[in-house]
Amino acid sequence: MKNTAKLVLTIGSLLTLSLAVAHATIDPAKLPPTSKQTGVTFEKDIKPLFEVSCAKCHGAEKQKAKLRLDTVAAIMRGSENGKVIEVGNSAKSTLVHASSGLDPDTAMPPEGKAKPLTAEQLGLVRAWIDQGAK
Repeated sequence: MKNTAKLVLTIGSLLTLSLAVAHATIDPAKLPPTSKQTGVTFEKDIKPLFEVSCAKCHGAEKQKAKLRLDTVAAIMRGSENGKVIEVGNSAKSTLVHASSGLDPDTAMPPEGKAKPLTAEQLGLVRAWIDQGAK
């Protein structure tokens, strides 16, 4: 039993470390630019994007990595690995990094699972986060 607990702890630590390394390797200058649209809201602008690209694995029925992207409250809770957005700073948000596809090892959605966000859509997600994730 102790060895199983140590193994689980080690795997969890490695996952957290790999996400931190992936987070550190993303060059913010390579991210799609933030949309200039003002007044971006989750319900009107972001939720429809996530329903197409993210909900199959991160919605009400299924939450891979304990991440749910169908409500603002769930997004703010983050995943089993911690926060996924930095309110007010999309360039530091792991959700943006993963959705950008800049790191093939952490790109979301995984190839063949759903349609990835376009650069324009990701720019809108960035604007939503930068404007306070309301």
